[in-house]
Amino acid sequence: MSRVANSPVSLPKGVEVNINGSSVSVKGGKGTMEMTLTDGISIDVNEGVAQIIYDFDTNRAMAGTTRALLNNLVVGVSDGWEKKLVLNGVGYRAKASGKTVNLSLGLSHPVDYELPEGLSAETPTQTEIVIRGTDKQAVGQAAAEIRSFRPPEPYKGKGIRYADEYVRRKEAKKK
Repeated sequence: MSRVANSPVSLPKGVEVNINGSSVSVKGGKGTMEMTLTDGISIDVNEGVAQIIYDFDTNRAMAGTTRALLNNLVVGVSDGWEKKLVLNGVGYRAKASGKTVNLSLGLSHPVDYELPEGLSAETPTQTEIVIRGTDKQAVGQAAAEIRSFRPPEPYKGKGIRYADEYVRRKEAKKK
């Protein structure tokens, strides 16, 4: 059985947690984020530490999830989240300009991806994309949507992959 809900969430300097009924707002240097608590679960904030309070018999299923979501909010408003994508293939290029990522992926047309609100992208090189934001779910979703234009294929390794992703290569057909 998991013990995730029992571990406290440490709050870095400059991060405030405000609880108003079942609504929790976390304010930090990078912005403000909110979440709604499940019935029967509450948060106790003391001396820079937030602890999840729940009834073990009825609400233990959502207690660990609530603790993880609260931690994601705290990390998002203090440090932010980022996902790195790598383009592999001849002629595969990316260019971030404003809220749009322009992709050349060997298709008959260029692909323009509009970033959702609250996210930013930069391209340190033509074959790398870094997506940043305060919402972990939104950053991961945007990275997954960009990756879905050309997922990595196992024979030549071409496609868009996460920087920490390993693509297992297959051997080609023998004669």
